[in-house]
Amino acid sequence: MKYAIVILFSSIQLVLSAQQFTLPNLKFTYAEYEPFIDMKTMEIHHSKHHQTYVTNLNKAVAGSPFENKPLSKVLLNVSNASDVIRNNAGGHYNHTLFWEILTPKTSSQPSELLLKSIEETFGKLDSLKTKMHQACMSRFGSGWAWLIVNEEGKLQVTSTGNQDNPIMDVTTERGIPILGIDVWEHAYYLKHQNKRNDYIYAIWSILDWGVISQKYEDALKDPVLVSIKSDNWPELKAFHKVMSNTFHAAEKKDFKPIFDRNQELMIKAFLLKNSEIPVLALEERLLIMKSLEKLAKQTIELNSFISANKKVTNGVIMKKLTAIHASFHEVMGLCKDE
Repeated sequence: MKYAIVILFSSIQLVLSAQQFTLPNLKFTYAEYEPFIDMKTMEIHHSKHHQTYVTNLNKAVAGSPFENKPLSKVLLNVSNASDVIRNNAGGHYNHTLFWEILTPKTSSQPSELLLKSIEETFGKLDSLKTKMHQACMSRFGSGWAWLIVNEEGKLQVTSTGNQDNPIMDVTTERGIPILGIDVWEHAYYLKHQNKRNDYIYAIWSILDWGVISQKYEDALKDPVLVSIKSDNWPELKAFHKVMSNTFHAAEKKDFKPIFDRNQELMIKAFLLKNSEIPVLALEERLLIMKSLEKLAKQTIELNSFISANKKVTNGVIMKKLTAIHASFHEVMGLCKDE
């Protein structure tokens, strides 16, 4: 019996340690958010809905390329993920942010820096509230309204459906959220029923502007913002897609993709080399151009080698493909957080 208990405890520890993502604790009890959000809604929303996202996300990433990757990397590359990963990664990120910006201790105000940016963008705080309110009310069905820091470092109000968010590479208006309002019915239905309007007014009463202000400052220097900006380099994304499909297959001893697509890889490399580089700093641009020249040359050599040799040694192909992969990551490292 003693040994059985030890084995059971060890198994539980193993399961817990294998969990990549965990449900965050709330800063306050469920009851403390009343009367703005009722206790039962908070309890179900947090302990049931959010926990389900976490549980399903951990299951979905296990054994996938996203295993052991931080949540930001999952979101930035979610176009390459399954719908299960996309929905649950979004659900986990979105709700974590939501809990962080809520407080029953009202009367906080935006910091001087954030307020200045709000006034420059929207005119005044009330104008921001109006735009957020409109984003919430115009979202058909389930989704979120966001205040984000966009890729230019400016504030912007946007909205996404379901559990998508502006960090994801599947959304059109991208940036780092600093304020998010959940307009899924499970966020408000027990107290407000179908009156989404009343729920939105209630949310403004319990926003923690201290946390939101800190998130604003953090977002301005977050490497994720650089990643989002470089994601708007379509030629880079096109090359990355072919590179990923051929290189990772070769790592698993499957060389058919690179035999079939080596010419496509070469063409994508040339389109990338001749494209506009979305990096402003001259020094970095020059380094990227140098890496792109090398990348294009390497893909020519690979294409020529495969074309000239009917009996190709996989080891040589892997060596050349690894060099191309390394050059590609030189470019990635110069323009975005890897």
